[in-house]
Amino acid sequence: MDSERLIPTREVPKNHQIPSEILNYVSRNSASHYQVVPLGLKDGVLEVGMLDPSNLEARDALQFIASKIGLPFKIFQIDQASYDNVLQAYEGLSGQVTKALSDLDAEIENEKAEGGRLGEAMKQAEIRPQIVEEAPVTKIVAVILQHAVEGNASDIHIEPVGDNVKVRFRVDGALYTSLFLPASVHDAVAARIKILTNMKLDERRKPQDGRFSAKIGGRKIDFRVSTLPTYFGEKVVIRILDPERTLLTLKSVGMSEGDLAVVQKAITRPYGMILVTGPTGSGKTTTLYSMLRELDREKNNAVSLEDPIEYNIPGINQSQVQPEIDYTFANGLRSILRQDPDIIMVGEIRDKETAKLAVQASLTGHLVLATLHTNNTAGVIPRLIDMGVDSYLIAATLILAMAQRLVPTLCGDSREEVPVEGSVKIMIEKQLADIPERFRHHLTVPDKVYRAKRSATCPGGTKGRIGVFEVMEMNKEIEKVLLENPAESEVYRIAREHGLTTMKDDALLKAFQGIVPFEEVSKL
Repeated sequence: MDSERLIPTREVPKNHQIPSEILNYVSRNSASHYQVVPLGLKDGVLEVGMLDPSNLEARDALQFIASKIGLPFKIFQIDQASYDNVLQAYEGLSGQVTKALSDLDAEIENEKAEGGRLGEAMKQAEIRPQIVEEAPVTKIVAVILQHAVEGNASDIHIEPVGDNVKVRFRVDGALYTSLFLPASVHDAVAARIKILTNMKLDERRKPQDGRFSAKIGGRKIDFRVSTLPTYFGEKVVIRILDPERTLLTLKSVGMSEGDLAVVQKAITRPYGMILVTGPTGSGKTTTLYSMLRELDREKNNAVSLEDPIEYNIPGINQSQVQPEIDYTFANGLRSILRQDPDIIMVGEIRDKETAKLAVQASLTGHLVLATLHTNNTAGVIPRLIDMGVDSYLIAATLILAMAQRLVPTLCGDSREEVPVEGSVKIMIEKQLADIPERFRHHLTVPDKVYRAKRSATCPGGTKGRIGVFEVMEMNKEIEKVLLENPAESEVYRIAREHGLTTMKDDALLKAFQGIVPFEEVSKL
């Protein structure tokens, strides 16, 4: 029997939506050259359509692609109409940008024919605003912004890397290369972004910062831009600030009921200090904004000092520090204290002066919310002491210390069971071993946990992120340790004895509930 008859057929309807994550498995060029297109992902197997399954060159290319992405594949025979329908799906980011690049090439040729004005301007990277604002370059930038927002990216990286310009999107904490542009358009794209942000066009020797807003999908999106001189030219990083996606309530950031109750109680205190800690990109600012939104902003004068202001919160007087004119966190905090505040948010405590002023403010009848860079809650106290804050002042002012991280969440149909036995069981038992028996009532270990599994609707197995938290409330025992032996290990020991749930514990609980992949727990 002819083996080709064993290959099943597949039809792809017109306008059928194939996720971009699936299309990324086979490049547009490979799909066009070998007439092989990705159709979906099922049970960890990549399904591909071929116009001619007997084409050995195409099969070899498919074998190479499969080994590169680490997925087995299954071939389906498709007709010309189905093949064309899938090719249409590629006309997203790369298709629109390719058209804009063609338009730009045509425009450059016209300019050269008329005297080479644009070609010379691009060569010298002194691009006139009226040229940059014309359609092709404007469209390239607009399409990149639009696809980043629609793809739920948090950042866009535009990086000159020699022969071309790499455009990467950060989605759920990881960077993915989405596009390559020719090096010849780098200066034009960078200049277009500079114009949007009112940066200096002719300044390419030192970093610049700016921001702009645009309407995408019917809603206003803010973009924060940073440029950095590199060997091949200016790198541009754009942070996407989407209020609808990021301004969450305390109930929706991912806290357990117990931690949520502790935090809600703490923010009702009339004075004292609440510190949120974690590395860059762990969601600290989002948590602070969530706290501010819970407070009565009508009866209280709430003032924030930020670098930069990420989102506007109604009822909060938000001020941005500008170190270049000596408006620092420390100087700003001094000024805020003369504004009759009830609640003060400090974007980050970076130095001794700011730390001492924040403690002083909380001593004199103000509720102070701030972020600090430490690995966990127990590290907050020695960090403040290192900054020159006396331990007895910390004992008198610190209400609550929180640490947090962001962890990928499982898709509903993209997970597989992992029995709690062997090394998995040993790991869980070891993590929970030092929790006192009276605090273990909420830590019932299930028979199984889950790990990420690729599927057609969720190729990565995870989508979005959720916070995992560690909340340490001050008590008499911690205050005593603070005054006698404020070492991080001793603070942790006492807090643990009083039921501290660590970030790893919180991640375990979410793994037990099937919210996050079990493999993420070991990364904390």
